[in-house]
Amino acid sequence: MKRLVLAALVLVAAGGVALQADAWGNTGHRLIGVAAVRGLTDEMPAFLRTPGAAAEVGELSREPDRTKGGGQPHDRERDTAHFVDLIDDGRIMNANGPSIDALPRLKSEYDAALAAAGIKVDDAGWLPYAIMDGYQQLVRDFATWRVLNAAETRERDPGKRAWYREDRQRREALILRDMGYLGHYVGDGSQPHHTTIHYNGWSRDVPNPDGFTTSRQTHGAFEGAFTGRVARLDAVEAAMTAPTLDGFDLRARVPAYLKTTLAEVRPFYELEKAGGFGEGDARGAAFATARLAAGASELRDLYVLAWRDSADDSIGWPAVKVAEVEAGTVDPWLAMYGED
Repeated sequence: MKRLVLAALVLVAAGGVALQADAWGNTGHRLIGVAAVRGLTDEMPAFLRTPGAAAEVGELSREPDRTKGGGQPHDRERDTAHFVDLIDDGRIMNANGPSIDALPRLKSEYDAALAAAGIKVDDAGWLPYAIMDGYQQLVRDFATWRVLNAAETRERDPGKRAWYREDRQRREALILRDMGYLGHYVGDGSQPHHTTIHYNGWSRDVPNPDGFTTSRQTHGAFEGAFTGRVARLDAVEAAMTAPTLDGFDLRARVPAYLKTTLAEVRPFYELEKAGGFGEGDARGAAFATARLAAGASELRDLYVLAWRDSADDSIGWPAVKVAEVEAGTVDPWLAMYGED
């Protein structure tokens, strides 16, 4: 299995193949996940800084698309997590919708605000909450891993040490999965069509003075077959920005990221009108590469920030402070194994 995954990574790095579109498409999501993990700093755990981990996260970044079609309520809650439909000023759906800069604390409160504005939740999407939830889950994963890793190193009882080792390995598998899930939603957030009311051709409900395409094939054609044909791992990595890790505030960072993508909606439609996504036109390839690189850069940063946040976390029951366990001043056995 590992060989097949690594072989797929090599194919992507070499130029990839056109694959069936879904969200960014398989190629786009793989590339974002792989590039983000390959860009991790040395402060991250060693098990993440390997070709196998990069390939694994790349594959798992596709998972929220692969699990569609489970029925209700499964699909209702998950399908609307892939997007948020914004107008130009960052309000959701229309001028009466809540601003992405002032999102309620809870998704349930967000749903209520949409309903109060006469907006259907299914139409609006809740991508910012999916990103924030995924980030917070990864912080908890990392906090648990830190405690297990520190305890395994110091534990002298063979039975307890073996359990710590096994649970650490279980947690590493969960970390890769949750990195993949977060990677999917961050990746969705870098695709302009996932942040706008013009998600599949220019909306027919608003004026279109520039004569932008209204084709319902626009979205899928760009993120799927086109990106699968032109995207390359080396180009995405070369286009990634330097890490931005200072002054982090999750509730400010996520809207700012999505608004940066929103600003690319009109440039996309201008480029499409100018024929920039035609066969052999370098402009379209550059646009796709820049968007994939934006997703990979943000994802890399969120992985590092989650790792840093986990150092100040508490975990388990009764809760223990990660910093105290890593310092060797607290025994986490009951917190981790449980006392019933």
